[in-house]
Amino acid sequence: MSERISAPRARGRAGEESAALDDDATLHAMGYPRKLTRRFQAFDNFAISFTIINIVSGIFSAFGFGMNAGGPRILVFGWIGVSVMVLFIGAAMAEVASAYPTSGALYFSAGKLAKRHKGAWSWYTGWLNFVGQVGGTAATGYAAATFIQAFIALQWHSYEPTAQQTVLITALIIVIQGLANTYTVQLVALINRISVWWLLIGLLVIVSTLIVMPDDHQSASFVTHFANNTGFTNGLYGGMLGLLVTSWTFTGFDGSFHMSEETVRATVNAPRGITRAIGYSAITGLILMLALVYSIHDYDKVASSSAPPVQILIDGLGMGMAKVILLIVIGAMLFCGLANLTSNTRQIFAFSRDGAMPGSHWWHSVSPRTRTPVKAVWLAVACSVALVVPGWWSHTAFTAIVSVNVVGLFLAYAVPIFLRLRLGDEFQPGPWNLGRWSKPVGWVAVIWILASSVLFMLPQVSPITGDTFNYAGIALAVVLIIATVWWFATARRRFQGPVSYGRPDEVAAMDLI
Repeated sequence: MSERISAPRARGRAGEESAALDDDATLHAMGYPRKLTRRFQAFDNFAISFTIINIVSGIFSAFGFGMNAGGPRILVFGWIGVSVMVLFIGAAMAEVASAYPTSGALYFSAGKLAKRHKGAWSWYTGWLNFVGQVGGTAATGYAAATFIQAFIALQWHSYEPTAQQTVLITALIIVIQGLANTYTVQLVALINRISVWWLLIGLLVIVSTLIVMPDDHQSASFVTHFANNTGFTNGLYGGMLGLLVTSWTFTGFDGSFHMSEETVRATVNAPRGITRAIGYSAITGLILMLALVYSIHDYDKVASSSAPPVQILIDGLGMGMAKVILLIVIGAMLFCGLANLTSNTRQIFAFSRDGAMPGSHWWHSVSPRTRTPVKAVWLAVACSVALVVPGWWSHTAFTAIVSVNVVGLFLAYAVPIFLRLRLGDEFQPGPWNLGRWSKPVGWVAVIWILASSVLFMLPQVSPITGDTFNYAGIALAVVLIIATVWWFATARRRFQGPVSYGRPDEVAAMDLI
């Protein structure tokens, strides 16, 4: 990949001001005034995607599924293979982010890259992205609530978690994350910086204790052990399902793209944030995966437990240390949910700025005191909590609703990449670009997204019953049907894709100082 950077790296206050002017000029050229404060440096932009990917949260949440769908062979080698595919997706997205560094991110670039039907491409991409992000915030909060209750049950054996308690704790978590996002951008950036160190130090603690404390570990050849407890007799199918463990973990790296309007030197730092977050997550995630795999004692006992990673910790480290590690995992999940909500909020802000949401004039307003889109924050909170509510009555219903999270996000990732490929040499790349590798990388990304999306919608457990049925396809169909009816009923007459607020000099006069 290549980077054509026209100006030297900014240094000091004068350099920061120069970079800010360049960023604003890019934003003005796309037809938008500056409403948000640029306080995200390169590390901050990287931090939000690294935190949303969150290998500790992702691996601990999905590890048990992988033990039963392929076992160590798929958990380890599947992680390596899928990580490479995700890096292709991230690199292709990063190239688009460099060309169109706006909060609208995926839906904005889809509208700009489409040759025809710009409004429709932008509309569907935006709603897939919105639903995926809301589902991600809800799912991450639900996972944190589940692990919090697991910790409480270890601490006080008389405690018995219920679905109602899980929903209430999830709602409380999301509301608190909303409060954090209500305040200044500096606070969000600070929390994301802390989250990176929490993840890295937490990873070091988890891995080192799993290496040192257990009395014995599995042999080196254990990494090739294959297990298929999905109920399907076809081992290849069971192993393919296990690839979803890595795909579930690697979502949300579009967060760096969504934070472009708050990032200094966004045309370079946003794409770097995307690719570095994926690369570092792939390496650190592999280390954590290997530590967990080689610490498994009784495979069948662990695989059949309600929380396999927790059982590994208890068996190898003892109850006391297991509780400490569990607190690290819970913290990682809370940081992940906070960053996810931040990204979701910026997408709502930008989507409503272009008039694509009901009550758009509300959701793209920015607080003059905090310079954050406060109303968009609480819309994201309300939507995420609403998705959690069905879990009060049925975990299956909740799973059906949030299952569109990963599929919706990855399909939203695919659209601008595909449109950029279709545009060919007419595409005007930004300073960060893939050069001659742009097309092959993009096609690999699109093909993998389509293949993995099909995999996400296939049955994952046999026998197939009402409780084990994979509702991801139905949930996605419902979202697309609603978006289509809405588009043909009213939206196509009032939404033509990203809008321009005027010439660069005109929108510059609209900047909030």
